[in-house]
Amino acid sequence: MASIRRRVWTPAMYQGGRTTRRYFEGWYFKQVDAHEQQALAVIPGVSYSEDGRSSHAFVQILSGGGLAHYFAYPIESFASDAREPFSIRIGDNAFTRSGMRLMLRDGAAEVSGELRFGTWSPWPVTAFSPGIMGWYRFVPRMETYHGVLSMDHGVSGSIVANGERLDFDGGRGYVEKDWGRSFPSSWIWAQSNHFGRPEVSVTVSVAKVPWMTGAFVGNIAGLLLDGKLHRFATYTGARLSCITTGDNTAHLILRGRREELELFLEGCTTSILKAPVLGAMEGRDAESLGGTIEVRLRELRGGRAPFTFRGIGKQAGIEIMNEGDELGSVTCGDRFDR
Repeated sequence: MASIRRRVWTPAMYQGGRTTRRYFEGWYFKQVDAHEQQALAVIPGVSYSEDGRSSHAFVQILSGGGLAHYFAYPIESFASDAREPFSIRIGDNAFTRSGMRLMLRDGAAEVSGELRFGTWSPWPVTAFSPGIMGWYRFVPRMETYHGVLSMDHGVSGSIVANGERLDFDGGRGYVEKDWGRSFPSSWIWAQSNHFGRPEVSVTVSVAKVPWMTGAFVGNIAGLLLDGKLHRFATYTGARLSCITTGDNTAHLILRGRREELELFLEGCTTSILKAPVLGAMEGRDAESLGGTIEVRLRELRGGRAPFTFRGIGKQAGIEIMNEGDELGSVTCGDRFDR
C-alpha cells in the first residue's frame, strides 16, 4: 500500500488506504469525439457503506446519447497498483494514464472497447499545494476531496455501447476524481475543453463545504489558456461575487486579485447518476453532457479593462444541484452585460 505522503502528492492514486467504512472514491473520465458530436463519461470507483453490507466497486457510464447505467461489482474485484502513479482494475476493466479497457455487461446494458490517451495535463502539484484543493488538501476528515488529473489530452480508440459504436480517434479527454464520505448537499460543477481552438479548457466547482460547526460556500475554477492556468479558488483569495441559478442554468463571476472569470452555464437533457452518502451510493447526481459554458476572462487593472479571452465551450459536462438554494444568490445583472 502506498504511503500517505506519496498519495497526498499523487492525487490520481487510490487514496483510500485500508479504509473499509463510510468511504467512496471515484475517477471521472470524459471524452469527446473529433467532430464534437459524441460524448462519453466513464466513472469507475469504490463504495464502502457504513455497515459494510452494501460495499462494492462500480463503473458508471453516461453518454451524450442518453445512456446512463451503473455496473456493480463485488468489492474484491477492485485492485490498485501502488507501483504506478495511476493504475486500477475493476473486474476485467482497466484504467491507467495511457488508456482504459472496458468489458461491461450485466444483462441490462453492455459497453466494451479500448481508448488510448495522450499526455495528461494535470492541475499543478507543488509542496504547499498538492493539486486543485490547495492547502485544504491537508485538512483531515473533510467531507469530499477533489483532484483534477488532466485538463486536456488526446484520445483515440472506440467504444461500443449497447450496439452503438463511438469513435474517439482524434478526440479530446478530461479526467478528475473525488474521494471522502459524501458529495456536498449542494453544488455546481462544469467542464469543457472544446472551444474551437486547442489548448483551452475550463473547470469550475462551487459547493457548500461543512467546516467545524458550520459551513461555507467554496469555489474552485481553472481556465487553461495557451499553456497557462488561470486559477480562481477560495484558498487563492478569489471570491464568488455573483451566483444565480435557474432551470439547468447558472451564472457565476469569480473575482481574484488581478483577474475576473465570468461563466454562464447552460445544460441540456440531464441523466441521473448515483452519488455517495456516507460512502454508500444512495444519493443522486443530475448531469448533462452536451451543454455549453460561455466564458469571459478580464484583467482587473483600473477602469473597465478589456476581456483577454472570450469563448463558448461545447460538449460541456454540467451539474447544477442547488434545489434548496443553499449556495445563496448574488445578483449578476444581465447576462455578461458590461
